Amino acid sequence: MDVIDFGPIKRAKPRHSAEVSMQTGFPSPATHYLERSIDLSEVLVENKEATFFIRIGGSAWENLGIYKKDVLIIDRSLGFKQGKIALVIKEGEFDLMKYPSQKETFELWGVVTYVIHSL
Repeated sequence: MDVIDFGPIKRAKPRHSAEVSMQTGFPSPATHYLERSIDLSEVLVENKEATFFIRIGGSAWENLGIYKKDVLIIDRSLGFKQGKIALVIKEGEFDLMKYPSQKETFELWGVVTYVIHSL
């Protein structure tokens, strides 16, 4: 037996690179697999430490456009402003409310930044 080379095993050199497209015909239907998937947490959440996701169990807030099984993204670091919806604690219970027009007593828990619901 003749020894041609010795030492650590060398990896074979790649014949092509997946990043470089050398199209000679129709595009591959698998090219979209090279794209990074969308992470909704990256897109919709600005302050990860203060953001919570809550799924709605009832239909009491349909007048606010929030329906059963919707997911609310709530940011606890934001202040309650005109036109916003917030999760508040009123009389020891969680409740959703739009910015109040009259003086009400409640504890602000967080401001709803997004509502995700199916169509």
